[in-house]
Amino acid sequence: MKSKAVALGHPVHPMLIPFPIGFLAGAVLFDLAGRIRGLSSWWTTGGYLAIAGIVAALLAAIPGAIDYFYTVPPKSSAKQRATKHAAVNSTALVLFIVATSIRGGADARPDAIVLTLEVLGFALLGLGGYLGGTLVTRNLISVDHRYAGAGKWKDETIDPRPGNTTVVAKEDELEIDQMKLLRIGGKRIVLARTERGYVAFDDRCTHRGGSLAGGVMICSRVQCLWHGSQFDCADGKVKAGPAKQPIKTYPVTMERGDVTIRF
Repeated sequence: MKSKAVALGHPVHPMLIPFPIGFLAGAVLFDLAGRIRGLSSWWTTGGYLAIAGIVAALLAAIPGAIDYFYTVPPKSSAKQRATKHAAVNSTALVLFIVATSIRGGADARPDAIVLTLEVLGFALLGLGGYLGGTLVTRNLISVDHRYAGAGKWKDETIDPRPGNTTVVAKEDELEIDQMKLLRIGGKRIVLARTERGYVAFDDRCTHRGGSLAGGVMICSRVQCLWHGSQFDCADGKVKAGPAKQPIKTYPVTMERGDVTIRF
């Protein structure tokens, strides 16, 4: 069995996105003002701001893509929102790239087509910003919401052993009410320690697909932070809505100081 620990840091793209938004907004404003007032220095500034904004957007897209594929819970409302967010921002970026290409140079006078593409691109950036803000505030993507006593975030990718038990942790690795996210064969499974011992369950709230590993656990219950649904960690039963369906649990055993799960 091969096991690889993965440190899941909080995404850095929220720190990067002000740069492309600021540069591209400045490009639109300077190009429009330069055309209206007939000042070549202004539209030249706009041209260089557009180039800087495109480069900054491409850089910001790298951690954004990692976040999309690795952090956002699959099959969730957040994934749907993140897909729209990515599509809108990508379209906006393409519009600015096309506008810059048609323009032919930063110091070239922007014509009506270039200005139209830039204005449309900036409008889409506004929509993308709204979707991104909703991902942060409603879905808590990139927000550090670890509760008291949760311990350091743990995330591990493990090769599965179909039909056999798989070692997922050491007996003393977690304290009571601490959780660990396991990525096993394409599944996201939460390993948690309760007063009664170790338990394992799917990392997916049955209401809107929120990550339970990123939630709160106390008194053998895990709570999804998106809408407050609570589940019994041992049998997966719903203890508080709005979720109506239980979560799937997995049998956990102890073998010579190792915590194992059978699939």
